[in-house]
Amino acid sequence: MTDRDRIDQHVARWLPVLPDLDPDIEGAVTRMSFLSRHLREVKDRALADLDLQEKEYGTLHALAGRGGRAAPTEIAGDLRMAPASITARVDALVRRGFVRRIPSTVDRRRIDVELTDAGLAAWRRAMGVVGDEEHRVLGALTPDERRLLSDLLRRVTLTTERPPAGP
Repeated sequence: MTDRDRIDQHVARWLPVLPDLDPDIEGAVTRMSFLSRHLREVKDRALADLDLQEKEYGTLHALAGRGGRAAPTEIAGDLRMAPASITARVDALVRRGFVRRIPSTVDRRRIDVELTDAGLAAWRRAMGVVGDEEHRVLGALTPDERRLLSDLLRRVTLTTERPPAGP
């Protein structure tokens, strides 16, 4: 490939300093970090433009991923938070009209949280901005290349999920 990016310059700068540096590993890791940072910045700008806080968006996202309705403990599990921490988030979203509390259909002692049309619309607007940028960036690849990239990243991710081999 003849096109060079800023990461190529980064690797070239560090190779004389660290002669054992694997340029492919350094390039891949630095590019993944750059891409993650770029997409995070796009998301942060979109949320600011839409007057959504990250925690509000995260809660709406968790609800949308559960079909628009969930128990607070399920939301807490999805967000890896203590269940007691969800109450304040839900209260804020109720005040904004993005969710409502409704009786559970499985346990009358329990209350579920449900997305309102306004909450779903806010979540979709934010998802649209981020999704558009993901498609723009990964649109540099063919569908087969995107599948290959996803498969390769899956293999790397699976390695991180396994404990390192002992000494």
